[in-house]
Amino acid sequence: MVSTLSRFMLACLLLPCLWAAALAQAVGFPELSSAVPGHQDVTYFDLAKMIVPDLKAGDDGFYKGSAPIEMRDILGGDDGGSPPETINLPNAAVLAIKAGGKGRLTMLLDLGQAQDSAEGFAVLALFDLTGKPKLLDAVNVGTDRSTYFRDPGKLAISPDDDALITMSTHFNSNQGYAGTILILVRNDRFEPIDQINTFDENVCAYKRTQDLSFQALGAEKPYAAIKVTVTDATEPSEESCEEPAPKAVSHDISVTYRWDAKASRYVKDSDAFEKLSAENAERF
Repeated sequence: MVSTLSRFMLACLLLPCLWAAALAQAVGFPELSSAVPGHQDVTYFDLAKMIVPDLKAGDDGFYKGSAPIEMRDILGGDDGGSPPETINLPNAAVLAIKAGGKGRLTMLLDLGQAQDSAEGFAVLALFDLTGKPKLLDAVNVGTDRSTYFRDPGKLAISPDDDALITMSTHFNSNQGYAGTILILVRNDRFEPIDQINTFDENVCAYKRTQDLSFQALGAEKPYAAIKVTVTDATEPSEESCEEPAPKAVSHDISVTYRWDAKASRYVKDSDAFEKLSAENAERF
């Protein structure tokens, strides 16, 4: 009896440590059958079933199901994609974050796309694991065919809060399209900060890339300002091409988002990213 009680007390003491260790980790891709840290009787599959209730393990290593639970599109409106009739899920991405001073787990499940949809359907879910696992929020963040957490996945905007970064993309033979969404977690709900669209091109004469970087500025309360920079770089090739190679050039386009207490949301200081998106559209 004493031994059993001792083991139970030790487990209770270790639980916060296990969760703290999970918080320090970056994006992970665990086997859905593996246990959630600090919950040996709960697997990531159990969490995924809160999103796709009839999810089952298939014989081919994929997890299969039908419709996910009802959820809103992170950007609002009805322009988001639709989930496929049959879901074939290989795995899920997980990322531990801080939200309002509390430890939370986010899970990103790319469910694929419906046959009549140009966009995929990707679920970003928020879980409370402090007791019995609880699904707090779920939104569709898919804006293109494939969706991921974009490196670095999260950005600390206060000692108690992380912003999230997701990316949807698709490629053809020489072009790459990406839509990046910056997301705030407030009151255990996902709120969009902005979407940034970028366009990469790799042709015979040159390669043009638009890379994103993220920086939290200062220690404003309740949330720090966020500076997002697109580095638009053109690099000429050494190939013999019909069109002349352009000169090597690189320039930065930056937008800073600051918390507006009156509006209760982040507000950007310019429309530079909208102008970039319009310019990119002319090159499609």
